[in-house]
Order: sequence, then C-alpha cells, then structure tokens
Amino acid sequence: MKKSKTLLLLLICYLPYGMQAQDKWDLRRCVEYALANNLTVKQTSLQANVAEVNEKQARWSQYPNADFSTNTGLQWGRSIDPTTNQFTSSQLLYQGYSLNAGITVFNWHRIRNNIMAADMNTDAAKMDIEKTKNDVALNVATYYLQVLLSRQQILIASVQMQQTKEQWEVAKKRVAAGAAPELDALTLEGQYATDSSNYISARATADQNLLQLKQVLNIDAGKFFDIATPPVDQIPVEPILQLQPETVYQIALQNQPAQKANALRIQSYEAALRASRAAMFPTISLGGTLGTNFSSPSKNTSQVITGVAPSPAYVLDGGGNKINVISPTYSFVTTKRSFSERWDGWGLQLNNNFRQSLGLSIAVPINSSGNARFSYQRSKLDLKNAELNKSIINQTLQNDIYKAYYNASAALEKFNATKRTFEITQRSYEVARKRYEVGLLNTFDLLISQNNMNRAQSDMTTAQFDYVFKLKVLEFYKGQGIKL
Repeated sequence: MKKSKTLLLLLICYLPYGMQAQDKWDLRRCVEYALANNLTVKQTSLQANVAEVNEKQARWSQYPNADFSTNTGLQWGRSIDPTTNQFTSSQLLYQGYSLNAGITVFNWHRIRNNIMAADMNTDAAKMDIEKTKNDVALNVATYYLQVLLSRQQILIASVQMQQTKEQWEVAKKRVAAGAAPELDALTLEGQYATDSSNYISARATADQNLLQLKQVLNIDAGKFFDIATPPVDQIPVEPILQLQPETVYQIALQNQPAQKANALRIQSYEAALRASRAAMFPTISLGGTLGTNFSSPSKNTSQVITGVAPSPAYVLDGGGNKINVISPTYSFVTTKRSFSERWDGWGLQLNNNFRQSLGLSIAVPINSSGNARFSYQRSKLDLKNAELNKSIINQTLQNDIYKAYYNASAALEKFNATKRTFEITQRSYEVARKRYEVGLLNTFDLLISQNNMNRAQSDMTTAQFDYVFKLKVLEFYKGQGIKL
C-alpha cells in the first residue's frame, strides 16, 4: 500500500512536466511569437503610426481654415467703445463675436505634393515594419537551428558514450577470462568517463542555446519552453542551381521590404522637392469674416425739467410790443444701472453691428531671409542623398547575396566531403571493432578508430546544418521566407 502511494505521488509530481513536454514550438510559432512581442517591431510600428498622423495632417491642409472667437469683459478709463469706435471714459460692458474662414485657391500644387510626400512616407514606414519583421524572423531561425544542431550533438555524444560502455563491458569480461590485459578495461573506463563528460557538455550547450532562443523571443528564462525537432534530412531546401545569385538579386530588388522602402522614399523626396519649389511662387487665397459687437455703459444719463426761465427769443403782440418766450430749464441726472439692466438691447445691438467681409488675397514671396530658396536647395540635396542611399543598400544586398551563395556552395562541398569521410571512418570502425572482438586489434587502436568516426559524424552534422542554414538565407532573399 505504501509503495502504491509513493508511485501515485511521483505520477502527480511529474504529470505537469509530461503535459508540458507535449507543447513544443515549431519555427513558425516561434517567429509569430517574436513578431508579436519584439520591442523593435513595436517601435517601428509606432514610427509608422506617426507617419500616418503626418499624412492625415497633410491631407487636412487642403480643406478651408475656420476660426471662431468671442470675448466678454469690462473696460474703464480712457478707451474706445467697440460699437462706435469713439473714445470714452465710461466703464463699459462689452462683448464681441468673430468667425474667420479662408481657403487656398492656388499655390502651384504645393499642398498636393506635400500630401503625396506624406503618403509615400507612410508606405515606406510600413515597409520598414516588414523589414524589421524579416530581420527578427531570420534571427529567430538562426538560434532555432543552433538549438537543433546542439541537440544533434547530444545524440552523437550519447551514441558514442553507449558504444564505449558496451566495449568496456566486453573488455571487463575478457579481462576476467584472462583473454585481455587489465589495461584494456581501464583504458575503456577512462574513455567512457571522457565520453560522459562530452555528453554532459553537449547537454549544457543545448541548454544555453535554448536559453538564448528564449531571450530572442522575450520569454521568461524560468518558464517552460521547448521546440520541435524536425529531422535535418527532412528540412526542405531548394537546389542550389535554382538559387543563382544574379537571379536571386533581381528578385530581391522587387520583393525585399528595404528596397521597396527606398523606392517609396525617393518618390517622397521628389514630391517634397516640387512642394518646396512651389513655395517660391505666389499663393492665391480666398477669405471672409463675420463679426458683431455689443457694449453697454454702467450708468444712465437723463434730462429732468427743473423750472422755466425767459429766453432771448421773443414774439410781438398786437400792439407791437416784445414778449419774451418762456423756456424750461433742465438738469442732467445720472443713475447707476444694475448688471441685468446693462444687457438691455443686446440682441438689437448685435443685429445692428453685424458685419461681413469677403476678399481675395495674393501673397508674393519676395525675401524672407531666403527660407524658400534654401529650403528648395536642401530638398534637392535630400533627394540626391536618398538616391545614393538606395544605391548603397542595393550594392550591400547584392554583395550579401553573392556572399551567401558562395558560402552555401562551399558549405555544400564541405558537407559532401564530411559525409564521405564519415562513411569511410564508419566502415573503418566496423572493421576495427570486429578485429578487436576476435583479439586482432588492441584497445588503443579501437579507440582511435572510434574517435575518428565520432569526430567525422560530428563534423558532418555541423556541416549539414551550416549548409541548410545558408540555403535558407538564399531562400529568404528570394522572398520565400524562413521555413523548416
């Protein structure tokens, strides 16, 4: 019963690891995860968003401008009444409304070219995202293949260790039977210890490579992660004859994001050049305004009759006598108005003071410290620099493709050579092992033959992975992406 509980406890402890081991990532999943979490990709996407905002702003520049403003306040002291444009010393409550609008009628297509330049910049920024994604995918594939190679080295070291162990067991039996000296067993025991150390080193290298892949993918180092291990013989590769460098280069010029981005940026600089040239010519604009004002003093002044008095004027009666005309006398009375009373007549004043204007303007640039002229010259230099940059990048691409092709050709030749070497050393080891089993070969010569075979197998595996990766680089330049 106790034994059954122990087995059940071990099963529960190791069950999560067994479930996790089934979740292995292939290269496509690794690349997709990296593209979704890579910080450089996110930063490039933000830059593309900025370019889109700039494009929207450029497009909005072709629409009319409109501004509305209003003001309300008190003024006192010697000031100008906004409704009469007369000086006054009275305190005034004032309010004004204004609506201004304007549109550019013609400016030698400057706005249109600015929109074209911004549009091309946005497309180029999107191509930068694709370029960054391609770089990340290629980087992930590099580390992925390194993990696969290190695991192949583990298998080779494991087989070598197992072979040595089997030979050691045979040697111990022969020593016990008196058919071989004890030195043979001790030598094989030492070789087994060396092979065990190599096996442990191979496992440590594989763990380090897997950790580097996790870092590239931005995965927590303590989180479980493993990759699928496709047989290297089953990794699809194109024949090298179909990856001729000049053909790959011509295809890469058309499909690589960096080349597309360069072409778009040149078009953007060309449009910007036309826009900066248009800034040196007159601009015709149409504009109009609507406005009105209201003002109200803080006090009311009125006349009040205080009595009568004779005036210098007179009339004649029937006898010809002068009779002075009596006229009333007045005095001015000032009363303070309440805040609500000061708004009396607000609507009538706004209606009476309503004004409109519509006009056509022509702005002729004569001299503004040479801004337009020097901006045009800088635009021409920017265009030339973009063209040179395109040539440099294309030249680098061509050199990289030819270099990748030569490296792939050399890797293929090296793989074929190491494969032939492994086949020979393998047959040699089989002959040596049979001779050793019948006592015709000593232990040292057997170990030399075995080590030669294992070294040749390791070299062949390394050369095979190197050849596959270099062909994958050529396929990448051809626009086929990275796939295993």
